[in-house]
Amino acid sequence: MKNIILASASPRRQQFFKELHLNYEIILKPIDETYPENLRREEITDYLSAQKAQPFFGTLKENDILITSDTIVWHEGKALGKPKDYDEGFEMLKSLSGKQHEVITSVCFTTSKKQKIVNCVTKVTFKTFTDKEIDFYLTEYKPYDKAGAYGIQGWIGYVGVTAIEGSYNNVIGLPTHLVYSALEEFENAR
Repeated sequence: MKNIILASASPRRQQFFKELHLNYEIILKPIDETYPENLRREEITDYLSAQKAQPFFGTLKENDILITSDTIVWHEGKALGKPKDYDEGFEMLKSLSGKQHEVITSVCFTTSKKQKIVNCVTKVTFKTFTDKEIDFYLTEYKPYDKAGAYGIQGWIGYVGVTAIEGSYNNVIGLPTHLVYSALEEFENAR
């Protein structure tokens, strides 16, 4: 049996692990989340998910599997991370309004011997939001810990998502089907 270490403070990711009935421990080590400007789309999330594993190198035991991940919203040629404040959140949601964007998540699995990265892209289309709706959402829900300034599993998802193509769980924060498959692969590798 492998010892799973989840290096994520995200309550959504932790809940997924509970619901997948995985035994895990949470260990957090902060990193600088900047990335080279030339990276695009999943290159960004692949890079950041691998960077989040760096502080653990040399400390992993033979039975450990470290799981790190990163999510961005990719829209009109640029990455949208977590908004710093109301104004940045408003700007993000206004730019996503009435358009399709991509939610990209990379998950990095690191052991003492190898590292594997998987990623998932989900296309999400929003209705056109009024300024009043954006203000209501930001004021009521304060989604400042979410890439693209929104969480699909709440009010904005109920009223604003007109189409989704791909993994719904990826938009919440983790492509659980890929995580489960990769963990099976590691478990069977022995």
